[in-house]
Amino acid sequence: MPLDWSVVSQRYANGAEVPTVAGNKILQVTGADDQKIYIKSPLWTASLSRENLEKGVTLIEEGLIDREPGQFVEDYRIYVADERATSAAHILKDLGILTEDTGYYPTC
Repeated sequence: MPLDWSVVSQRYANGAEVPTVAGNKILQVTGADDQKIYIKSPLWTASLSRENLEKGVTLIEEGLIDREPGQFVEDYRIYVADERATSAAHILKDLGILTEDTGYYPTC
């Protein structure tokens, strides 16, 4: 199922605290609009583009990108963009698209 951006923007429009896939930390989402999710940490601010997140979900559905967060991050960097891939994993895990993290194991 494609990423429903209306669900994404509604969920994150007013900000949210998203649990990280590992490490028991929190990703701070500061907002969302029609094109981006805005995130921050104490050291940086950034955004995740709708275009890249939608492409990532499409490639998951096609079986090119793994649903397991550790492998997803590596695949996302290769096939989509080197745009805060770990943060993208936290968001997609929070949305129920990625599975539980079982660690990173090279597949080659």
